[in-house]
Amino acid sequence: MNWFVTNETTVSNAALSQAEVNLHSCVQCEKRYTSRGSLMAHMNVHSSKYKCTECLQCFSSNKELAVHERSHSGHKPFECTVCGSRFKQTSHLTVHRRIHSGEKRHKCQQCDKAFSEYGKLKTHMRVHTGDKPYKCTLCGKAFTVPGSLTVHMRVHTRDKPYNCHLCGMAFSVSGTLVTHMRKIHTAEKPYKCSQCDKAFSRSGDLSTHARLHSGDKPYKCSLCDKAFRLHGSLSSHMRFHMAEKPYNCSVCNKNFTQSSNLKTHKSLVHSNRRPYDCRYCGKLFKLNAHLNVHVRTHTGAKPHSCRHCSERFGRSDQLKTHLLKSHDEGTWFTCHICQKKFTQNGNLKQHLLRHADVKMYVCCECPKRFFTSNVLKNHRLTHSNVKNFICGRCSKFFKYKTTVQRHFKRCAGNLPNLLNV
Repeated sequence: MNWFVTNETTVSNAALSQAEVNLHSCVQCEKRYTSRGSLMAHMNVHSSKYKCTECLQCFSSNKELAVHERSHSGHKPFECTVCGSRFKQTSHLTVHRRIHSGEKRHKCQQCDKAFSEYGKLKTHMRVHTGDKPYKCTLCGKAFTVPGSLTVHMRVHTRDKPYNCHLCGMAFSVSGTLVTHMRKIHTAEKPYKCSQCDKAFSRSGDLSTHARLHSGDKPYKCSLCDKAFRLHGSLSSHMRFHMAEKPYNCSVCNKNFTQSSNLKTHKSLVHSNRRPYDCRYCGKLFKLNAHLNVHVRTHTGAKPHSCRHCSERFGRSDQLKTHLLKSHDEGTWFTCHICQKKFTQNGNLKQHLLRHADVKMYVCCECPKRFFTSNVLKNHRLTHSNVKNFICGRCSKFFKYKTTVQRHFKRCAGNLPNLLNV
């Protein structure tokens, strides 16, 4: 059939393209294709010519079926030569290699964030538009990507199809199973930082960590000049502008912007449990994060490096203070009453409490109140028999840091006499 009469009607390129799009339509599902070959390949899906024997899903070609069958067999023939990670498809390996090269060719024009894949940029743009086209029919919750909706539906069905063959734990997401295997069973950390010795079990954790070295803070507040490395940090920060603190402590009635802050507060202020011990000196800690920072005093590790000079630091707050004092980078927090300056907003808040004579930290054992949680923590030792400090010479335990320091000087001074005995 002659669709276009060029000597009588001039057809624009746009009209021609539209005509081509509508030319080849599937009569069973109404999908449209620009070529007959594409339509014929699609028809294989309906004819069940290439059907998976495991899940009965149909595909348009034998190649697509072969790739799909790897999801059942676990076969991953394509290996990364840098970290050893394996993939089912060459395209997945190509995208993965950009983690090591740092290549991010697809950039957002609104927030300057960059992505290694165009699809991720397209999904990211929904953050700016607020578009969440995938909605749960049971609870109405909406999502930006279909995969998130699929995972969410398992909340209602309680479906956990991914099982660990070593311990039997089940997971609703395959990625969570992979992370579980690495953290609990294999201790595998294939994603290594090129600037320090730290390694991670997930590529996303490496990308987030890399911002410590680069100083990249892609998440910017629209109300002030502050920027953040993590999207969650920006969300928490926005609550300060809105004066929103939805998480309340049932013990002291203090409010928090994040549930994690409330959990940390209860662990530090209202609990005596210290499940984390240092393998070098035996000191006990309430939080694993505090233990990790403490261990650096033994190992000398300094993962936080200054991008302006060769200085390195064991803690991120030390790097922040260094950047302010030595390179004038960052924002000072100034007391509006006495003009005293602080490198951290939390320290300014505690300082302002002294001007207001507010002692918000209350001992649960006695009526005493304190300005800071650290002072309360030291005070609570008077009510406890917990001894967190140990002498490195004689292994004797002490309640207070100052006590073990005084003891250590005497113990070390007596060491020559002990050797002569």
